[in-house]
Amino acid sequence: MAGRPYILAETNWKTVKATDYEVAVLPWGATEAHNYHLPYSTDVVQCDEIAAEAARIAWAREAKVVVLPTVPFGVNTGQLDIKLDLNLNPSTQLAVLGDLVEALEHQNIPKLLIMNGHGGNDFKQMVRELLPRYEVFICCMDWFNTVPDGLFVEDGDHADEMETSMMQYLRPDWVLPLSEAGDGYEHKFKIAALKEGWVWTQRDWTRATADTGIGNPHLATPDKGKRCLQQAGAQIAEFLVDFAAADVDDLYE
Repeated sequence: MAGRPYILAETNWKTVKATDYEVAVLPWGATEAHNYHLPYSTDVVQCDEIAAEAARIAWAREAKVVVLPTVPFGVNTGQLDIKLDLNLNPSTQLAVLGDLVEALEHQNIPKLLIMNGHGGNDFKQMVRELLPRYEVFICCMDWFNTVPDGLFVEDGDHADEMETSMMQYLRPDWVLPLSEAGDGYEHKFKIAALKEGWVWTQRDWTRATADTGIGNPHLATPDKGKRCLQQAGAQIAEFLVDFAAADVDDLYE
């Protein structure tokens, strides 16, 4: 049985050759520890599944989108002391992204959405640098900013209630029992401006957390993960439908 035509890794040259794709989606994750209970591939799995759900909905509405393979390595310069947290520097990411954009332009794919799934990645400045160099129109987003308000009780940003719920739903066999998870307690900065967030520096992960998690995972449930996937996927799909139909030379009212 043929794979899904909107997932590049599953489809084939016969389908690709016959399809005029309007939007490529590039999910970008990371490979890193997620508390004691979640796999190192958590960010990659979430990117894979959310991008696929969004593309499924958009494709059903006749938006010609294609999801590229998720890039599994992200910026982890603050986590280099944690074994097998793998790092790509931002300059390396820019080089990789530039090569991919160049290929898409050569192949007449006119639009690209970078769908980020890792807090250490930041593509805005890269988009600023690439837009003047290429005809491909590039957008970027953090999928976790589409999580609906009120779905999760506990705040956090790494192996927390949200990510744990997602993985309990998406890959339950890869998740240890919550009795084995740390509490995800965050040691915050002592300086008020850094703690409040209006001055920023990266966190030293081995000082900020004892278990590599930030956010309590213990209220997670698979049902919350399912609802998060469905709602985030639906919101991103709305954008993909609009983006595929848009004239990028006529984006302003």
